[in-house]
Amino acid sequence: MSGGDAMDAVKKVHIRKNDIVKVMAGKEKGKVGRVLKIDRERGRILVEKINMVKRHLKPGKSHPQGGIVEKEAAMDLSNVLIMCDKCNLPTRIANPVDGTGNRSRACKRCGDVLETKRK
Repeated sequence: MSGGDAMDAVKKVHIRKNDIVKVMAGKEKGKVGRVLKIDRERGRILVEKINMVKRHLKPGKSHPQGGIVEKEAAMDLSNVLIMCDKCNLPTRIANPVDGTGNRSRACKRCGDVLETKRK
């Protein structure tokens, strides 16, 4: 077994696009935003209006004048927690299975079901 095999595995991610998350670590700690994109291979997440960086653009078709553009930068998945709709607190996600075999995403704090996934 080579040393790189463990790193090649894709980590299971409980956060999905359009979820509301709270940043728990880093310079943006405490801010809340909506998930725009998730990179499972790299373990990175893009959150709306969080971790803004400035990029210098040359003039082109999309930006005829060029200039400085602010956009979101990716941050590590471990730095965010999903926000529960019911208790309005950051929480981890449970995956309970009901009697019919349907799996759902639930809040670990209050037990409220966030979303049901059918088999």
